[in-house]
Amino acid sequence: MGLTSKKLLVLVIVLAVAVFVATIWLWPRLSRKGFKPIAGRVGLLFGGQVAILAALGLAINSYFGFYASFADLFGTQQDPGQVVDYTANGGGGKNGLEHVGFQGVGVPGGGSPAKAGRIEKVQIKGEKTGITTPAYVYLPPQYFQKAYAKQHFPAAVILTGYPGTAESLITRMKYPQTATEHIQQGRMQPMIMVMLRPSVVPPRDTECMDVPGGPQVETFFTKDLRQSISANYRVGTAAVNWGIMGDSTGGYCAVKMTMRHPDAFSSAVSLSGYYSTHNDPTTGDLFGGSAQLKNENDMMWWLKHKPAPNVWVMVTSSKEGEWNYSRTMAFIKAVKDPMQVSSIILPSGGHNFTTWNRELPTAIDKLAQHLTQ
Repeated sequence: MGLTSKKLLVLVIVLAVAVFVATIWLWPRLSRKGFKPIAGRVGLLFGGQVAILAALGLAINSYFGFYASFADLFGTQQDPGQVVDYTANGGGGKNGLEHVGFQGVGVPGGGSPAKAGRIEKVQIKGEKTGITTPAYVYLPPQYFQKAYAKQHFPAAVILTGYPGTAESLITRMKYPQTATEHIQQGRMQPMIMVMLRPSVVPPRDTECMDVPGGPQVETFFTKDLRQSISANYRVGTAAVNWGIMGDSTGGYCAVKMTMRHPDAFSSAVSLSGYYSTHNDPTTGDLFGGSAQLKNENDMMWWLKHKPAPNVWVMVTSSKEGEWNYSRTMAFIKAVKDPMQVSSIILPSGGHNFTTWNRELPTAIDKLAQHLTQ
């Protein structure tokens, strides 16, 4: 049973209940003096608390999608998935992309890719950076239709927060399901989505930076990933063909990489993202002692000291419940031409999936509108 297995969650809950019942049942017998009764009481109390905390932890992880496996939780090396000879293009993967498998989208008609699209699981290895990470690629229904056989599609990179799991973009955020429904309804143009987490060198949180003497994550996203996807799918290579969207840390990465690399991404959406970063125990030393590098990863500093890039970004927040509200309003005010900014500001909403699911349907439509084929 894996970390996210419902069977494991149910088993731990049953265990917690069993220890609670045992405590009630055995406590009178263990009320005597002596080492053994005292040890028994301590064991029951300790075991019960551990079981309850484990059940709560598993339930919270299942809801928020922090960790996908025990290896992910403890930061040990994970073996890559088994590669199979499959691709939507009818050939083997190239430019560092390996196809691992595929699945339906999970909407009515989901068994037919030409009606509902398809989700492919891939392994991407960066040619320039050497970074290897799993991802999911959503292909819209039109990708499999004869009328669109020679058409290239816009693409968007979709990022989780930190630590996050790519699976949560499918199971909790429902990006593929929303995209298929909106495409079928004529609300958005067909768009390919590449879904993954920003922490591509787990367990370290690099904040999507090229870390001095460390992993070159910014280069991976702005060059390696785009080249790999464009080489294996019908996606354009120009910035106007590419957007990026994410929540929390993923939102910060989306806005930052679009502003810093308008030659890679022309549009970005940040759901509850922030605008600067700093060193902490999860990041390690990101700046190598360089104040300039720290400044250049602060988007408020960038707006004040650098020429405004010709890009579009959307930022979101809530007047009550989100800690980034005042910074978001300051960011909006600081944007200058030719950069364009839009926002979704909710009356209330916390930093969680419930809030992001309220913002996602409108945000993904707007992102698609700003990309070209």
